Amino acid sequence: MIPWTQLGTAQIPNNGGELKFSQRADEFSIRLSGIRGELMNSRLYNSEKVLAELGCAYLNSTDNAQVLVGGLGMGYTLAAALKAVTSNSQVTVAELIPEVVVWNQGPLGNCAKNPLQDPRTKLHVGDVRELLSTKKPTFDAILLDVDNGPEGLTQKGNNSIYSAKGLDDIYKTLRPKGMLAVWSAGPDNLFIGRLKKAGFKADTRIVRARPGKGSRHTIFLARKP
Repeated sequence: MIPWTQLGTAQIPNNGGELKFSQRADEFSIRLSGIRGELMNSRLYNSEKVLAELGCAYLNSTDNAQVLVGGLGMGYTLAAALKAVTSNSQVTVAELIPEVVVWNQGPLGNCAKNPLQDPRTKLHVGDVRELLSTKKPTFDAILLDVDNGPEGLTQKGNNSIYSAKGLDDIYKTLRPKGMLAVWSAGPDNLFIGRLKKAGFKADTRIVRARPGKGSRHTIFLARKP
């Protein structure tokens, strides 16, 4: 078996731990030190792709649509969002960790066909909360693949995004009929309740890590009236 080769590491802000970026042949992996298992693998991306497909489904004929992707990851959500929108739309991707951007600008970018190079992509290196708290209706769709879902794994501060106040900020940042789509490692009935209390019409989809197989992930879909 071909061994893994470590390509880089990155510190997560606010003592969130260390990411380890590795490669084995044409496969890439990002792990969190001290936690068993992977955060991301370049061969397991179906649910990240579906996140964008569901979140942007109504924008395929909308001119000048504005989409926000929270979390670059391995680029699959960004790539799917770009595929879902028109040629004159813009997709802003916010990534907290600069090293993750650098990895996507290198060989890792080939996995998702280098979405950062698309002229419709706007990169924000920083906390996605900076873009979610403007309280100005800016985005037609917001796709959040931040941490482990509504319950933070790498940063407890991420929980504030999914709190009552955080969802109120997101609601105000969405344009009328805008869609919020959230990736999660599992279901969360309390989060559904918070979405509805914030004014969203909310639903969920269960999606496999690979088409028809692999881990089951949850996509929360919340539409602004």
